Amino acid sequence: MKNDMKLIDYLAVRRSVPAFQMCEPGPSTAELENMLTLAVRVPDHGKLAPWRFVVYRGAARVEIGEALLKMALEKNPALSDEMIAVERARFTRAPVVIGVISTAGPHAKIPEWEQLMSAGAVCLNLLMAANALGYVSNWLTEWFAYDERAYPLLGVRSGEKVAGFIHIGSTTFPVTERPRPALADVVSWMGEGA
Repeated sequence: MKNDMKLIDYLAVRRSVPAFQMCEPGPSTAELENMLTLAVRVPDHGKLAPWRFVVYRGAARVEIGEALLKMALEKNPALSDEMIAVERARFTRAPVVIGVISTAGPHAKIPEWEQLMSAGAVCLNLLMAANALGYVSNWLTEWFAYDERAYPLLGVRSGEKVAGFIHIGSTTFPVTERPRPALADVVSWMGEGA
């Protein structure tokens, strides 16, 4: 990612990089604070900030991976050696992982659906903020985002949900394009254009 790229040019080539293709260096604390400051600039009906962040760095990522592996083995004791390695590395593939936690809930005026979409917008803004600072990123959920037994380990509180885990780092792999939908397949027009 080039730091001087125009937004329109960036959007034309924006691409997630697989977490397993990430490496050091990762962003500094100051860069992470900058990314998070940019990430919260999203539509937020009612100014509720119906989301929060958990930043996973350093040795905590290894500890989380070991705990997730233990949970995965409890579910499936016959995991292959390959899957054991995958489970163990869930939070160590990238130098930094940021959990975007949805705190959406019932509100007198703001539908919960709008609060959830705001959390999704935060995830996308965080991806783009990481790219703007020269890092690669990927938005993942994976099984533990939906398994409430993992929530205490991940810093997720009762009543909250995981909107995504944003993996951020560098890469030595070429960033390649993937197929995108044809507009004719995803766009409906109503009314006449100018």
